[in-house]
Amino acid sequence: MNYAEKRTLQVKLRPYLFIAPAFIFMLFVFAYPIGDLLRRSTNRQYGGEMEYIGLEAFRLTFRDDFFWTSLFNNLRLFLAVPILVVLSLIFATLIFERLPAWRIHRTLVFIPYVMAVPVVGVVFTYILTLNGVMNTILERVGLDFIALDWLGSSKTAIWAIMAVIIWKELGFGIVLFLARMSSISVELYDAAKLDGASWWQEMRHVTIPQTATVIEFYVVISMITMLSWVFAYILVMTKGGPGGSTWVMEYYIYQKAFQYSQMHIAAAASVLLLVFAGVLMVVQGRLRRELGGL
Repeated sequence: MNYAEKRTLQVKLRPYLFIAPAFIFMLFVFAYPIGDLLRRSTNRQYGGEMEYIGLEAFRLTFRDDFFWTSLFNNLRLFLAVPILVVLSLIFATLIFERLPAWRIHRTLVFIPYVMAVPVVGVVFTYILTLNGVMNTILERVGLDFIALDWLGSSKTAIWAIMAVIIWKELGFGIVLFLARMSSISVELYDAAKLDGASWWQEMRHVTIPQTATVIEFYVVISMITMLSWVFAYILVMTKGGPGGSTWVMEYYIYQKAFQYSQMHIAAAASVLLLVFAGVLMVVQGRLRRELGGL
């Protein structure tokens, strides 16, 4: 190998050498826990010893009705994602156009996002109970036929929790879209107004195309939230009830690991959750490439 070839090889390897320390660190942070998780999902612990059980934990997980209830509830919570995107776009556009007292509105919509989930859960538990604030107001205005046991009924509990999550997470989307809108050229909106575009047409042909990448980012973040950041809501508001109807994957893993001491099943469910999240990321990546090619 002559000097020119060595120099070329050094230039090609240099970026990899720079990222090698970070890569090794990330490998240790993520690869080791995942490997340990896989080991625990195929072994059952008796005292201080581990007994290899193969895929038995996965078979037990698939036969557990609470596992399917948990997974289905996570899928139902995904319905909050398009609601969050639409509401965030609408409110962000209104605030961006400087509606009266827009600074106050911007502050009010962001306050819920910075509040602690346990605080939000306790407050809304008090509001949504059978004799809570919401039903009291409904009865006072003559709408007592709408009053329901929002958190005490298996038919409404998960939807009530989803509404609370939307209320809390909405502020992040609004601020995120506002930050992107502030960098959009004003000339685009001026041109749309000169062409006689309505408010909805401006949003469709200017705002949404210009914020497409931010919308995609927010969709991914919201899906991750609905998949792996709702445990605190469930624990504080319903504790998985009534009758296990509000279990989600996180709560299922928590119950198996710490309430029933079935660490192998909890590990198996964690692996399945990881696989499920990975599939979602792959699908999202393929959709992005396909839509980007249109």
